[in-house]
Amino acid sequence: MKKYLLFLIVFATAFHSFAQKLPYPYPVHYLNIQIEGSNHKMAYMDVSPSNPNGETALLLHGKNFNGYYWKDVIAALSKEGYRVIVPDQIGWGRSDKPLIHYSFPLLANNTKQLLDTLEITKVNLVAHSMGGMLATRFAIMYPNTVSRLVLENPIGLEDYSLFVPYQSTDKLYANERQATYESLKKYQQSYYPVWKPEYEQYVQAQLDASITGNKDTNALVNALTYQIIYEQPVVYYFDKIKAPTLLIIGQEDRTVVGKNLLTDEQKKQYGHYPTLGKKIKSLIRKSVLAELAGVGHIPHIQSLAAYSRQLLTFLKERPGGRL
Repeated sequence: MKKYLLFLIVFATAFHSFAQKLPYPYPVHYLNIQIEGSNHKMAYMDVSPSNPNGETALLLHGKNFNGYYWKDVIAALSKEGYRVIVPDQIGWGRSDKPLIHYSFPLLANNTKQLLDTLEITKVNLVAHSMGGMLATRFAIMYPNTVSRLVLENPIGLEDYSLFVPYQSTDKLYANERQATYESLKKYQQSYYPVWKPEYEQYVQAQLDASITGNKDTNALVNALTYQIIYEQPVVYYFDKIKAPTLLIIGQEDRTVVGKNLLTDEQKKQYGHYPTLGKKIKSLIRKSVLAELAGVGHIPHIQSLAAYSRQLLTFLKERPGGRL
């Protein structure tokens, strides 16, 4: 009887986890990529528009996200005729999560392999949060591939290693192993001035990624990918970007990676996106800044209409426009 009850508990738990997983908004495809002598699967969505305009948009997700949270942006771009490519980076979402040496150049190279496989030579590169750090590296490594660059509240506008105390990978791993729906939600609540029930789905999407496969391995990968943000700053490279660039900056954002380790005085000093947005605009030669009042870390979720207006206007501009 005890064995039977145990079976029911395990089955119910497994069923609950499966039932809770959110389906991606479009079909997911996989690309095999060899990294450090092993093959790994990179998940991606490839959405074709009904009336193509001949251009492609590549969307890069942030650290605590995956391709799912781009669903409304995909729909908006597709409606305007853009083919939309949305990868889950290796280590995130539905892609494999191997224990490898992670770096932004590696992730950029993986993304370029995906584009090469799909025979895409030019993209409008749209990135959010940590995706902005990756997009910066990608735009520098492959300048001829990027027609236009859009950075939405990118992190890495400061060198966190200069003021955030170092944490060992073991310490980060221990913290990641303790993650729950409630702890993930608490962190995501800091992204918005006001939390709304419709934001719950993005907490679930993050949880889904952490519990799919080996949870301990996923936790370690989360720790390893935190370290690349800390150890591989991109703030020193913005002046190397050649592509016309749009900075979309929610003015209520105060994101700092490792903010919980700062003093109260430091929290006031760092992560001030209204100031950081202007600073980065001055570094990127061909750039324009869109400041969204009352908006936090994720404009494309909190204020989709305002975000989409800025995005589509910029992508449709011809040479000689605002830049």
